[in-house]
Amino acid sequence: MAASTSSTSSATLPALRHVPVSSLNPADTPVLRIKTDDDVEAWKRTRGYQDYGLFLRRLSESVVGHTLPYNDPEPEEAILAVLGMLDTLDGWIDDIPPLPTPQRFGNLAFRTWGKRLEERSGTLLKALLPDALHAAIPFVEPYLLTSFGSFTRMDYGTGHETSFALFLLCLTLVRFLAPEPRIERQVVLNLYLRYLRLCWRLQDVYKLEPAGSHGVWGLDDYVFLSYIFGSAQLRDQKEILVTAVLHPPLPSTNLYFMSIMRIHEVKTGPFHEHSSQLHSIATGVQYWTKVHIGLFKMYEAEVLGKRVVVQHLPLGGLLEWNAPQQHLPASAPTEVPNAPSAAPYTTMAPTSMPTRHPTLNRGSARTFAHSMTQTAFTAAPWAAQRATHSPMVPARMPLGPTSSTALRPSSIRAGGSAATMTPPPPPTSHPPSGGGGEV
Repeated sequence: MAASTSSTSSATLPALRHVPVSSLNPADTPVLRIKTDDDVEAWKRTRGYQDYGLFLRRLSESVVGHTLPYNDPEPEEAILAVLGMLDTLDGWIDDIPPLPTPQRFGNLAFRTWGKRLEERSGTLLKALLPDALHAAIPFVEPYLLTSFGSFTRMDYGTGHETSFALFLLCLTLVRFLAPEPRIERQVVLNLYLRYLRLCWRLQDVYKLEPAGSHGVWGLDDYVFLSYIFGSAQLRDQKEILVTAVLHPPLPSTNLYFMSIMRIHEVKTGPFHEHSSQLHSIATGVQYWTKVHIGLFKMYEAEVLGKRVVVQHLPLGGLLEWNAPQQHLPASAPTEVPNAPSAAPYTTMAPTSMPTRHPTLNRGSARTFAHSMTQTAFTAAPWAAQRATHSPMVPARMPLGPTSSTALRPSSIRAGGSAATMTPPPPPTSHPPSGGGGEV
């Protein structure tokens, strides 16, 4: 695989802005701002949301053509420092063993682990950051505290994973981590991988419940970004087919395969039954390029677009909340005197990718919403009835290849019955476990 391609592609993306610590307002530390679905749409027009989308694009481009294990001949000192902090957190698991409790999910010792993090997070960040960046700690700390699960509900999900990615974004905005392809590659293939292994251990030792899981209709009970980064690693090569995921055991050469093997470790039964979305991708999408594009769109719709996932993300400060008229519908903006200008709504997913130098899609909110309504619905029985009631994305409508009828085998697309492919709907008499939602 051509490793040099990713550096070139990453360099063609816009540069991530630099936020001087001296410009931060102490009164604008991150707080919970998302309370309604309209707030979610307002967030998508903020500078912070656009920064996050660009950050994920740059991270993805930096790993195209690179495999695991990855060892940079000149590892970045800042990366090593964050790795050391994660090693410290991992060591706390040995200090705080699980309690002999009968609960299936959520060992109470996890709350003890979380309390230690809350008590020592400031000290950890002071040791991590140079003195010149200590003023940024109140703007970074909230994301670290929400990166490993809910200490109240004792669960973990994609919202917590997103919080860790926002933590890394904040470190990049203040330039503790440099937005350069070589360093961004280490962020994904060394730093994010270490975080992923730590979270897997937390889940196993403390029996953390999936937060807001969609069951068989979801991509993964716990994470999402590993599939985006992993599909980026595989994107420009043709030797490894998408169908390879159907034939375990898989080598640990990329984050996508590692995530698939993690599912096989924690779940039993046929893969197409407990992981129908991933199975559909493997059987219906021919190229990794399309997998990567579709996963980006699905992440934006099913993670960042869901209030229950993002309502507990602290926003503000480094992740600017500059959306005027936050509680008005996105389709009817109102001019506000002296209001800060909001960034245009930009879908973070690449729009096409036969080219090796993709650019950000600068579509308007209306065209993006229109494209959502044109996307095929998931087979989930509750999805179709929501299609005509929302100007944006229905609640159970994944985007891109994971929702397309092209994912289904050719016999079904030709008119055959999909009954054997469709898992049973979840019971309606009981809400999903972990009712507090994500994060």
